[in-house]
Amino acid sequence: MIRYLTAGESHGPGLVSIVEGLPANLELNLERLNHELFRRQQGYGRGRRQQIEQDKIEILSGVRFKKTLGSPVSFLLRNKDWKNWTDIMAIGEGTSKKEVTKPRPGHADLAGAMKYDFADMRNVLERSSARETAMRVAAGAFAKELLYAFNISVQSHVIELGPVKAKSVCPNISNISEEADKSPVRCLDKDAQQEMIAFIDQAKEEGDTAGGIIEVVIKNTPPGLGSYVQWDRKLDAQLAFALMSIQAVKGVEVGMGFDAARTPGSKVHDEILYSDNKFSRKTNNAGGIEGGMSTGDDIVLRLAMKPIPTLMKPLASVDIKTKEAYTAHVERSDVTAVPACSVIAEAVVAPVLANAFLEKFGTDTMEDIQSSYAAYLERLNKI
Repeated sequence: MIRYLTAGESHGPGLVSIVEGLPANLELNLERLNHELFRRQQGYGRGRRQQIEQDKIEILSGVRFKKTLGSPVSFLLRNKDWKNWTDIMAIGEGTSKKEVTKPRPGHADLAGAMKYDFADMRNVLERSSARETAMRVAAGAFAKELLYAFNISVQSHVIELGPVKAKSVCPNISNISEEADKSPVRCLDKDAQQEMIAFIDQAKEEGDTAGGIIEVVIKNTPPGLGSYVQWDRKLDAQLAFALMSIQAVKGVEVGMGFDAARTPGSKVHDEILYSDNKFSRKTNNAGGIEGGMSTGDDIVLRLAMKPIPTLMKPLASVDIKTKEAYTAHVERSDVTAVPACSVIAEAVVAPVLANAFLEKFGTDTMEDIQSSYAAYLERLNKI
């Protein structure tokens, strides 16, 4: 099964990751892998860091002639900004300038310093930084390659940014991400897009930040991924866990989500139909998951990202050394990263879905998995 680890600091020499569990003989599109990192760096409201870094991974192991070997895939992403931080983030002797002692409300700074006994909270923010998500996008890109081989796609778009809501929610189109990538805020509603941009401009002028809501749509999944037999095998639980692990995400919905609690059951549950030798559902309020298993409909997830906690007009804080009242530390930051978070969301759910797929159809070689998958689809056609 696929598992991955990431390592590295925001302003260190680089980020590294290892992905284990990819089946042998999976053909990789190396250009598409790096394009995922490019997508993460886009979006209106991003800061100057995105102009410095031009992310591109270097694969170190596990791939030969563009195909996976079944062994761990390791890769490196070098930080170009490292040259400006070699003394501050030195592995050996260095300088303590740019020490951080004034924690930012809403960030990991204070809790991390208390947990690990740090006087300088740079030790916390360097790892808790969203820069780490670059490697999660890269790791997720490998899982996406497996899903692509079976015509399964993980897509996303922004449906709310600040107070602005898009009219189009869960659009019935096959190329959601492709269309969303054409928008600077990854929104499919052009009118809402302009309002979102205006709101970001306003927030920047006021020294503030903006959050939003993202919708992830997974298309062409077969029924039966996940399981109802144990709590930790439920597909919706695993997907929600992955999304909640993203920095600044504070809520996750599946299908109707919280609206299901406000709606009569007769208008919530999806009626089941049968025609042309197959089952279908009249609606998809369940978001493509029932009883912890995929239904075969689009899997629809939404996540809420809070505004970035680093403000150009910082909030009140306390210096952890002197205990005197100050305003919080200011670190270079974005006004909003909601568009980027939508790409990260795609990346973190891809390994979850890939694992559910591998659990069902095998793990060792692409040939065995393809054979098992074809047999399963044939059996479903006979029901």
